[in-house]
Amino acid sequence: MGGTSIWHWIVVGLIVVLLFGRGKISDMMGDVAKGIKAFKKGMSEDDNTPATPVQPSEPVRTLDHQAGAPTSTATTDHKVG
Repeated sequence: MGGTSIWHWIVVGLIVVLLFGRGKISDMMGDVAKGIKAFKKGMSEDDNTPATPVQPSEPVRTLDHQAGAPTSTATTDHKVG
């Protein structure tokens, strides 16, 4: 395997600049910086507000308590083996 000398990185950098252009790369870096700032702001807002449990507006219904659900408790034998 080849080593990663400074010349390899220069060639890779030139290819990236040729493909994307200097303007697009700087715009992309600006967008990344805005995303990082927004993430940090969101994390600091989460630390300041205490967590409050969410109360459901109506009781949670399970399969056993559904309206109109059959209430039979039929059991079946399952054989293992």
